[in-house]
Amino acid sequence: MPTSVSITPHVSAGIRQLTSDQVQMLRAFIQKRVMNPDDVDDILQCTFLEAIRNEHKFQGTCKPQTWLCGIAVNLIRNHFRRLYNQPYQESWEDQMHSNVVPGGDIGHEVDGHRQLARAVQAIGQLSSHMQQVIEVSLEMDGNYQDTASCLGVPIGTVRSRLSRAREQLKRQMEA
Repeated sequence: MPTSVSITPHVSAGIRQLTSDQVQMLRAFIQKRVMNPDDVDDILQCTFLEAIRNEHKFQGTCKPQTWLCGIAVNLIRNHFRRLYNQPYQESWEDQMHSNVVPGGDIGHEVDGHRQLARAVQAIGQLSSHMQQVIEVSLEMDGNYQDTASCLGVPIGTVRSRLSRAREQLKRQMEA
């Protein structure tokens, strides 16, 4: 594989001069979050396409890899949204073998589903910045530094937004 990957002559020099190691690091970044190798390749290609389309937005205030990771995170999020918006199809045989516990407390399960629905609704009422930091933090396995790098904000901003989000969610869930 060549030592430098040329994306397009119009893209800023930092993105145009990615080494094969940097491309592999981006691939590994995506692969950590998406298990299907075909989807990884598609998202990697789409990341570079988005970078080309939005080259005018790259200000050079962060490393090109960081900017590309941010694009990849958005594409991964969209990938899973599309995936989860597809109707779930369960076969009749799967339903018969589901994890039904004889004598289990169905009321407890219903309460759990209701609480989960309330939590999702409460998250939807947070500011877009707080929602974004929660999503990226979850995608980064709770690593504040990786979250800050992906969002292009200081780590203190990540901590602050997550703290405020937790407080708001506690208040909404207790109400």
